[in-house]
Amino acid sequence: MTEALPPCPECSGAYTYEMGALLICPECAHEWSPAATGAADGAEDGVIRDAVGNVLADGDTVTVVKTLKVKGSPSGIKAGTKVRNIRLVDGVDGHDIDCKIDGFGPMQLKSSVVKKA
Repeated sequence: MTEALPPCPECSGAYTYEMGALLICPECAHEWSPAATGAADGAEDGVIRDAVGNVLADGDTVTVVKTLKVKGSPSGIKAGTKVRNIRLVDGVDGHDIDCKIDGFGPMQLKSSVVKKA
């Protein structure tokens, strides 16, 4: 075994192995193709993508794809809530969307929980 396999893109586990055309992580059970690893590295040049891979830009309208708990609120942000006029920022802990949600006020969201409308 002379070639080193890349770590898992999901959990950064070092114990990846090949099975056919896929690479598999035994720690988190994530499967990916080796070609996708190279494409993902090239896409990390400041482009922010939504949960399905669409490129986001300032001023876009997005839809929340899963119900989110909000600290200090008895309800949360329900899946399907539309958020208008987003602003992309370098946030903390992956929160890269700055927005104002009706009924909640200003907050930051992760791009992985929204879909471009």
